[in-house]
Amino acid sequence: MANANIKRVRSSDIELKDKLVAVNRVTKVTKGGRTFSFSAIVVVGNEKGIVGHGLGKAKEVTDAISKGVDDAKKTLIKVPVINGTVPHEQLGKFGGALVFLKPAAHGTGVIAGGAMRSVLESVGITDVLAKSKGSSNPHNVVKATIDALSQMRDPATVAQQRGISMEKVFNG
Repeated sequence: MANANIKRVRSSDIELKDKLVAVNRVTKVTKGGRTFSFSAIVVVGNEKGIVGHGLGKAKEVTDAISKGVDDAKKTLIKVPVINGTVPHEQLGKFGGALVFLKPAAHGTGVIAGGAMRSVLESVGITDVLAKSKGSSNPHNVVKATIDALSQMRDPATVAQQRGISMEKVFNG
C-alpha cells in the first residue's frame, strides 16, 4: 500500500543496528554440479523510531548479509513511538501476510513472533501486542509489519491533518 504519511530518512548521520531475520540457501543445478547461493533478509534500525528492511543475495552468507544491510539503509522510514509503544491499533498487509499491531501497557514487552519481533525491536518499541495472520513467509511478514508501522500517526499529526487542537483529538 502506498501511503502519503511515509517519512523517508537518510542513513548518513544515524547510528543503525542490523538484525538478521532469515537466511535461505538456494541451490542451482548445472551440468557441473550443484551451485549454492544465499539470500538474507535484514532489518536495520536505530531503536528510536527509524527502521528499514533489505534483501541481499550472494554466494557467501556474510556477503548476502552485508548486501542486505546496504539495501535496508535505502528503505528507512520514521515511525512514531509513544512511551515505548505504538500510538494506535493498525493492520498491515503484504502478499499473503496480515499483521495486527495493538498498543500495550508499560511492562508488557514485545508480544510478537519471529520476523515481526525483529522489526519491532529495531524500531525501539518495547511494549506491543502483535498478531501475524496468513502467510508466515519472513519476507512478507517483515514487509507487512513495515506497512503497518508506516501507517502509524501520532496525535500531533492527526490534529494537524484535521485542522483541530490536540485536546479535540482526545476528547472528540
